[in-house]
Amino acid sequence: MAVAAASRVRSVGARLRPAASMAVAGCDGERRWLGTAAAAEVVESSAAAEVAAGMARWEPMGAREYYDYRRAIYGDITHKAILVDAAGTLLAPTEPMAQVYRTIGEKYGVKYSEDEILMRYRRAYAQPWGRSRLRYVDDGRPFWQHIVSSSTGCTDLQYFEELYHYYTTAKAWQLCDPDAKYVFEALRKAGVKTAVVSNFDTRLRPLLQALNCDHWFDAVAVSAEVAAEKPNPTIFLKACEFLGVKPEEAVHIGDDRRNDLWGARDAGCDAWLWGSDVYSFKEVAERIGVKV
Repeated sequence: MAVAAASRVRSVGARLRPAASMAVAGCDGERRWLGTAAAAEVVESSAAAEVAAGMARWEPMGAREYYDYRRAIYGDITHKAILVDAAGTLLAPTEPMAQVYRTIGEKYGVKYSEDEILMRYRRAYAQPWGRSRLRYVDDGRPFWQHIVSSSTGCTDLQYFEELYHYYTTAKAWQLCDPDAKYVFEALRKAGVKTAVVSNFDTRLRPLLQALNCDHWFDAVAVSAEVAAEKPNPTIFLKACEFLGVKPEEAVHIGDDRRNDLWGARDAGCDAWLWGSDVYSFKEVAERIGVKV
């Protein structure tokens, strides 16, 4: 019965993936986060019911056994640290990338439609970045200049700088979970350490400050600073080192299966997929045994 249920879940998942792809928006954060919870809205109600029925038969038992196992080893609070992805999990763009590129670019002569910008962005972003081992080196300007000019056909440096600066401001971003503040306060009171782990350039720290959430975290592991990008386990190990915990004592929350789930597990951390395994930070806290 469990095998049959799992098969049905995979079947529904296969139908969900094309819909999720259609929801993709284009910038590094939007590219993933719109394909999680938003994609669920396009699933037929019968398909959703099919998944729920299958999950009810096999997932809860496995989850309960796992939490019992963790509590037997670590106590009532099952993890000493929570690692959080930035774009797509903690933060989300306030407007679609292509809309922003076009709106700001109009005065610089950008003629492409939003659909064209999005298509060109995806193509440019998917190509290997040959100028360095990492996409985001220091402030990431060379990489983003390439992405912006490839997406819009505009090489005007003033346009790039205006766009680049925009994504450093609170106007460009919003919190994915409006109740996150209260959850991170509860985690701190419970003695759980927290860190942001993100493929980002050096704008991330001032961005977190602009959004007034930098003080929620004990550490920030930015790929541009630690010279490793997810899914490379090094960035997760660095985050654990910054927090003073072992990898097996931490759980990472992120919205990208490859970068977040697989990368964290390769480092020895537990990992949950945002928008699939968990849908809010309150749920994350309660899963590890912290009441909010």
